[in-house]
Amino acid sequence: MNPPTIPEPQDRPARLTVGVVGAGRVGPALAAALKLAGHRPVAASGVSDASRRRAAALLPGVPLVTPAEVLARAELVLLTVPDDALPDLVTGLVETGAVRPGQLLVHTSGRHGTAVLAPALRAGALPLALHPAMTFTGTPVDVDRLAGCAFGITAPDELRLAAEALVIEMGGEPEWIAEEARPLYHAALAIGANHLVTLVAQARELLQEAGVAAPGRMLGPLLGAALDNALRSGDAALTGPVARGDAGTVAAHVAELRRRAPQAVPSYLAMARTTADRALAHGLLKPEFAEDLLDVLAHRADDGPPGGSGGTDSANGTSGGGR
Repeated sequence: MNPPTIPEPQDRPARLTVGVVGAGRVGPALAAALKLAGHRPVAASGVSDASRRRAAALLPGVPLVTPAEVLARAELVLLTVPDDALPDLVTGLVETGAVRPGQLLVHTSGRHGTAVLAPALRAGALPLALHPAMTFTGTPVDVDRLAGCAFGITAPDELRLAAEALVIEMGGEPEWIAEEARPLYHAALAIGANHLVTLVAQARELLQEAGVAAPGRMLGPLLGAALDNALRSGDAALTGPVARGDAGTVAAHVAELRRRAPQAVPSYLAMARTTADRALAHGLLKPEFAEDLLDVLAHRADDGPPGGSGGTDSANGTSGGGR
């Protein structure tokens, strides 16, 4: 990954006072990164014990106040609340007169662009959507993880340089996302990151059920290689019984999951069907093997084994190859 280009001094935002509305996992980390770049966090809002702990760890000495007071004290305000809460928050801040003309109002929602900030724009604020494509823990390690992190940016043309400069100052890399493309952009990240965690956690549980003492140690090299191959080669990286068309092996998987871990059957079938479609389209799955495989995958999670065979008999006649 190439290092980001540092903006010329005239293109960098002036040193700003920074406020955080919503001291969840994201806001304090971004404010701490901005502090390292020379900006000055002055206020944050958060009511839960977890929010207070995060603010104390990442923004020591910064007072916790009301959202309106955060806006009164800060020139750059980070709105780091859940996506669904953002529209009502913006409307409420505007209706109470908390938004000031010329104030930089930055939200970190992946789903929303700057349209959600339209009420604040009408009040004279400067709207930016800066979404870090990163998973956050709410601990100081998050600040280091921002180095090289891509940020999905949406902003008015006249604020483009300011948006890029802020991202680069936090250690990130700007990636421009059109307003209308924000939901698709965010869905892609959710599929890649959120669903990955679910799949890995499920794989760990199944390995534990199979008697593996250290499932993480077993999965680490395999998943690391699979991720690297997928990022490099896309669908060409597909391996395993579905991509090969080993219908018997897949039937055995489904039968065993129904017996030992029925909660895992729906996700296995859904991902296997998607994998089969992609492998077939990419030429990895031979059409002559696809019919039997798709017949196995066509059965719902609550169905019995295809053809009443129990799945395992057909598996015995098909050697998988173990990839």
